[in-house]
Amino acid sequence: MSTLPLPLSFFRLSGTSTRDLPFPSSLERSSVSFPLIPFRRLELFRSTSGMTISRSFSFVFCSLKAKATAELVQDTESGIPAVGRSGGGRTTEVEHSRTFLEARSEQELLYGIRKEVEAKRLPPNIAAGMKELYQNYRNAVFQSGDPSAAETVMSNMAVAFDRILLDVEDPFVFEPYHKALREPFDYHMFVQNYIRPLIDFRNSYIGNLSFFYEIEEKLKQGHNVVLISNHQTEADPAIIALLLEKTNPRISENMIYVAGDRVITDPLCKPFSMGRNLICVYSKRHMYDVPEHVEMKRRANTRSLKEMALLLRDGSKIVWIAPSGGRDRPDPFTEEWYPDSFESSSVDNMRRLIGRSGAAGHIYPLALLCYDIMPPPPKVEKEIGEKRIMSFHGAGLSVAPKICPSEIAVARKMSEEAKDTYAQALYKSVTEQYNVLKCAIHGKQGSFPLHIFLTR
Repeated sequence: MSTLPLPLSFFRLSGTSTRDLPFPSSLERSSVSFPLIPFRRLELFRSTSGMTISRSFSFVFCSLKAKATAELVQDTESGIPAVGRSGGGRTTEVEHSRTFLEARSEQELLYGIRKEVEAKRLPPNIAAGMKELYQNYRNAVFQSGDPSAAETVMSNMAVAFDRILLDVEDPFVFEPYHKALREPFDYHMFVQNYIRPLIDFRNSYIGNLSFFYEIEEKLKQGHNVVLISNHQTEADPAIIALLLEKTNPRISENMIYVAGDRVITDPLCKPFSMGRNLICVYSKRHMYDVPEHVEMKRRANTRSLKEMALLLRDGSKIVWIAPSGGRDRPDPFTEEWYPDSFESSSVDNMRRLIGRSGAAGHIYPLALLCYDIMPPPPKVEKEIGEKRIMSFHGAGLSVAPKICPSEIAVARKMSEEAKDTYAQALYKSVTEQYNVLKCAIHGKQGSFPLHIFLTR
């Protein structure tokens, strides 16, 4: 059994604080443990291109300070009429109540909900959800200790309520492929500004930054990239974009997310989904919620796959998909969080799509840890309108070297066994990275076990 040198480097990008982080000098190929070793403060990135092992982890410490005040990205005081209402994008917006944008205090904002219910512009069930959303968001942002937390909450929630009300009055319909709406109202920046105050950037990490740069280069060359990932919260797309916005803006803004129908039908969630590039599908977890809708959902998923195939033909596309079909959930007995298993059929669909696109394609495993920020309900719920608990917390993102199907299938046709083997290889890589992120974000100062499994 040989020992492989594998520094777990944490790089300081900029910032206001530092902390001690693990920096083991070497790792064995089997499970091993290391004590916490003081973090070396570095001001510049260090190249990891010289590493010869196949799975290395070089983490970047994100110490980007959360903005104190959210921007109203479009001039909400200008009264720009709003967007037309279907997935092709909006070019104008209907006139709607400005109750929330005109609120100047928390009391006025919350009274505005009651006012809109009384005016019969807002259904009582959505109003109740908005009140709950406000309180949970307020509590989470105040956990940050930011002196401008009250101002941030007020500005972000005013815009969020305004967008929710607009969609109730003039519902937006998502097409199979939805391109993020950037004008006349910039939904992308709205979401970024809303989620940003929930992330503790001083305790957030990006793993294997060199591979994100590699991905950007492949996109510039016209290649397609698919990120096979676990899925933890409704806010995953925004968290991924925020973690990468400084180092990899091309990925941050252009990522296409394969999204389930819940996030494009829930009234409290729709405005946030409108700011992302989406391929809209029906999740297998909810395929049979209403038996008479099963065939309709299958046809819709077929249309979405065709839309994705057309997009990939153009090349330079990056697609994120969670082959688990839904969000990770904690073990009911241990309460430990871990990536949910991948469905080999979903992985194989992506393999075949990029293989037939006509452009070069690559599949990378991606691990995401952010469940503390907005954990899902303990169990999968059929009903729309889940309770959204939020907190201020660190998050982590790590990409591993690409895994080629040919390396798994050994040049033979992808039998069911080969498909399962390939999906398991991707899943194993994701869980390995996830465990490192977990130690970095949740590990206490002092000694703790750090388990990593490596192969040459």
